[in-house]
Amino acid sequence: MSSPLVVHHLNCAVVRGMTIEGAHFVCHTLLVETAADGLVLVDTGLGAKDYENIGARLGLEFAYGWGRPLVDPALAAVNQIRALGLDPADVRHIVLTHMDLDHIGGLADFPSAQVHVHRRELDAATARDGFVARRRYRPALWDHDPHFETYSDTGERWFGFEAVRGLKGLPEEILFVPLFGHTLGHSGVAVHSTDGWLLHAGDAYFDPRQIKARRPQIPLKAAAFEAFVTTNRQQRVWNQTRLRHLAADHPEIDIFCAHNPHEFPGNPRPGALRDTATA
Repeated sequence: MSSPLVVHHLNCAVVRGMTIEGAHFVCHTLLVETAADGLVLVDTGLGAKDYENIGARLGLEFAYGWGRPLVDPALAAVNQIRALGLDPADVRHIVLTHMDLDHIGGLADFPSAQVHVHRRELDAATARDGFVARRRYRPALWDHDPHFETYSDTGERWFGFEAVRGLKGLPEEILFVPLFGHTLGHSGVAVHSTDGWLLHAGDAYFDPRQIKARRPQIPLKAAAFEAFVTTNRQQRVWNQTRLRHLAADHPEIDIFCAHNPHEFPGNPRPGALRDTATA
């Protein structure tokens, strides 16, 4: 493995309809700088077009119902990349944990990027089979015909997880980690950064106490939401169990989910997780 990668943590949405311990959900994405392969995004959160008309792009239920995101175009990844002094045109790759609308709204802001996703996830998003699938998957978000690179259940072991693999055209410091359950092809993304290993666990859990506390905890509203949007409960529970073991056995790995505000760098309550872990 070559040199660790520089990683920027971006929050690309404030979802005011959902909270954990009094703080709004975020959309935690990663921007990775590579030496030879340009910039890499892990998820996109909401994009510039979403902020122009959230209801039309993402649906009234998300825009004015359970989500109620803050309308702030500065949160779009494309604008945050510019604010960092980087060129959005250098985003050559986007790695998706899954294709829920709040994770891929920014795809259209990077039309030339190669999009990496699990084959099961792309198939499910295309089929939109069922009540929940028709609401979580919005084909308009990929109607610019991006180049999808898909992956199956093959790979190596990584800290107890099977079928972990590298991604085509990307350095070996970025790995795809299947974490099915939330959706059919839901996956985590591991990055060997200058701060050590990071594992973006997507929506494998919503409250860090589910995997980092002695006794798993999640507020009632978040638990109900998690159950509603779960495609396979048995797989979700199994993968949360494996994440708990990983967190306990390898504290050097920074594990975080996509939406919990208390795992996002700069959280105003940095002691919250330490307090619950020893409760």
